[in-house]
Order: sequence, then structure tokens, then C-alpha cells
Amino acid sequence: MNIILLGPPGAGKGTQAAKLVEERNMIQLSTGDMLREAKTSGTEMGKKVAAIMDAGELVTDEIVIGLIREKLEGDKKGGFIFDGFPRTLPQADALADLLYEKGESLDVVIEMQVNDEVLVERILNRAAEAVAAGGEARADDNAESLKVRLMAYYKQTAPLIGYYYAKGQLTSVDGLGEIEAVKADIAKALS
Repeated sequence: MNIILLGPPGAGKGTQAAKLVEERNMIQLSTGDMLREAKTSGTEMGKKVAAIMDAGELVTDEIVIGLIREKLEGDKKGGFIFDGFPRTLPQADALADLLYEKGESLDVVIEMQVNDEVLVERILNRAAEAVAAGGEARADDNAESLKVRLMAYYKQTAPLIGYYYAKGQLTSVDGLGEIEAVKADIAKALS
């Protein structure tokens, strides 16, 4: 089974992806993780990624699709969770083409719906909890950064909701529930 977890930053996509990895033996394809892994890999693709990231530039869709292509050629286990990709309509089309090329399909897109005000509160609490536990908050776990990230989400990624709805692949869940309740809703969407 191949799925996309779709939702704004802080909606809980990473938390739910980790549960799916643990319980369904799925492979989480987080673009951020893949880029960091590629940068340190020493492969040709990794050298390209490192040069772009070191220059402070954005990695092209072509490179991200190349990294995903590499992952799709490996062990498929219980399927793939696309987390943080696609972010734009062109990326969604590129992913559809790649999956078709590999003889794969996208089974469901799960939109994690959240209220923006609660989301800001959630992010600020996450930062406070990290500091209280003796760690550091993520650099972008503050109200101003989150507002910038939300604006980017609504401009670039939110159109995917209609895109996948029109394709009959979208299922929405309440992303603000307790972790176990959200997990149960996602399990229903996958069955």
C-alpha cells in the first residue's frame, strides 16, 4: 500500500508515519530525511544534493523525484508513506508518473485536518516540552516561523486537497484528536 500523508506543518504527519512504520512495516519517505541522507551518502546524487544544499539553494523537483525513484527500487516492505512530498501540483503529477513507471499505484491520500490556532498552540507546546526535557526546540518551532510555513502550505500544498479529491483518492481525518484516535481514523481509511 502506498499512501500520502497531507497536512500543514505540525499536523502530526511524522508521528502518524512512525506508527505506520512500526505497525504495518511501511517505509516512510520523508523528503527532508532523504535529502540529509543523500547529502552524506557520497553517491553521485548525494554530491549533487550536497552542492545545492551547501549553496543554500532549493533542491529541484527532478532531484527529489530521483531520490524517490531510488527508494522505490529497493525493498518495498509494507508499502510507502510519502511524508512532505508532493508539496505542489507539478510534484503530484511527477509522482503519479513515477509510480506508473514503476508499476506502483497510490492507494490513498490522507488529509490531516487541523485548526490553525490550535496548530500554533501545538507547535509552541512542542517547543516548550523539548526545552523542559533538557533538549532544544526546533529552530522553526515558533509562532512567526509557523505562520510563514503555513502561508507556504496554503499557497503551494493545499491545492493538492482538491487534486486528490477529484481523483477519488482523498480521505480526511481530524488531525487534532489524541494520537491514538488519529491513528484509529487512519487505520479505518487504510482498510
